[in-house]
Amino acid sequence: LTFLTQTQAVGPPALLPLYFQWYIFYFVIQRKKWVDLAWMMTFYARIFLTYVPFLGLKGVLGLFFMVRFLESIWFVWVTQMNHIPMHIDYDRNMDWVSTQLRATCNVHRSAFNDWFSGHLNFQIEHHLFPTMPRHNYHKVAPLVQSLCAKHGIEYQSKPLLSAFMPPPPSVRDAYLHL
Repeated sequence: LTFLTQTQAVGPPALLPLYFQWYIFYFVIQRKKWVDLAWMMTFYARIFLTYVPFLGLKGVLGLFFMVRFLESIWFVWVTQMNHIPMHIDYDRNMDWVSTQLRATCNVHRSAFNDWFSGHLNFQIEHHLFPTMPRHNYHKVAPLVQSLCAKHGIEYQSKPLLSAFMPPPPSVRDAYLHL
């Protein structure tokens, strides 16, 4: 429980919006993705033009960073529920698909879980098909489940609350020895 508490307390502040905002711009400029940069600038221009008349500059900056901070907490919870509770050992020289299935789990499908996680409750499908639109993961899940059953690979799907349980000892030990 200590590990989980430390992760929840330290994780979100480590994902502070300033870092993400700076790094996204750094990435786009470094790779000379000028069209992406133009679209990004229109987003910020629209935010400021829409809210500055109502909230003032300080209010808009406060709102912007508060939303980003809350978003970073959400991001930690969503990624934590699909990755940290998994039992991950040393490299066993497994094939790529088996490794993806061992390192992630799904969270049972429901309207709330789909909304809360942005369809990333289908983390197995996300790892196997990273370019597939997220709202389609539930369509391919039965195919992945049948493939797993055919080859004797475990396909894990958990209820939301059990996905938030403390991680297994192997993950806790690896974290504590960093």
